[in-house]
Amino acid sequence: MTELPPWPRVAVVGAGAVGGYFGGLLARAGAPVVMIGRPAFVETVKKNGLFLDTLEFQENVRLEASTEMAAVDGAEVVLFSVKTTDNAATARAIAPLVSNEALVLSMQNGVDNVEQIRAAAGIEALPSVVYVAASVPRPGSVKHVGRGDLVLGPGNVKTERIAALFARANVPCRISENIEGELWTKLVWNCALNSVSALGRAKYGQIAGSGDAWKVVETAVYEVLAVARAANIHPPGLEDAKAALAGALRIATQMAEALSSTAQDLNRGKRTEIDSLNGYVSRRGAELGVRTPVNQALYALVKLAEGRA
Repeated sequence: MTELPPWPRVAVVGAGAVGGYFGGLLARAGAPVVMIGRPAFVETVKKNGLFLDTLEFQENVRLEASTEMAAVDGAEVVLFSVKTTDNAATARAIAPLVSNEALVLSMQNGVDNVEQIRAAAGIEALPSVVYVAASVPRPGSVKHVGRGDLVLGPGNVKTERIAALFARANVPCRISENIEGELWTKLVWNCALNSVSALGRAKYGQIAGSGDAWKVVETAVYEVLAVARAANIHPPGLEDAKAALAGALRIATQMAEALSSTAQDLNRGKRTEIDSLNGYVSRRGAELGVRTPVNQALYALVKLAEGRA
């Protein structure tokens, strides 16, 4: 029987729903994990562990927690899962602490996070596409209601190391040679569903069941695909609008009980990532001469809602 190599030390920067879920699974499998979060989160985790309430199990997972970014020092793998609005500040904060050999994995919404992280601090992060429906109902607790898989790419020594790490924790993870297209596939779903969920205060299943709401979803999808074509980007599986809409419906059905991260942010009075979603499509469309009125409208309405919050 082949002996497995030692677990790498893992630091989770941004211990929200995504960082908490995937970092928690790594810790449960045996990896030494430290999560960096707010005082209420750290206090709870130090006392009781991180509570993972998943579709398969409910368990308190013991791991390290800190409010200090210095906890990143010595990590061999960094899960970079802060909100996109915090990219530059967080990248600059961890840059002096991360070794050249460390693997930094961007686990975020949007398609240009790796570029933002590099521009801010010179860190060569790896891109990933995250599919999980999860929330943080209270500090130190993660509620998982759907999926929980990753896409990495392109295939190389670094991405294979990350994929092997998650495989040891039974996290589905595949490698794609078209990671830019994969990021845009996720962008299609986010632009189609996130803002509609937030503005309508609706779960994904409710959106799928509303004919009027689905008309908005359809047009948003058409616009994102038009921008992708103009940018010469090819989201896999979305060769035509029919396939894209079928995929959006599949996502909404798989995560029927999920409230989008944008909706969760608005409910908490927090700034959303809408600039990296519908806002990004609107800006990119303008650069490429592609009209995106529905994405622009969804972006503007969420920004107004942010202001009220």
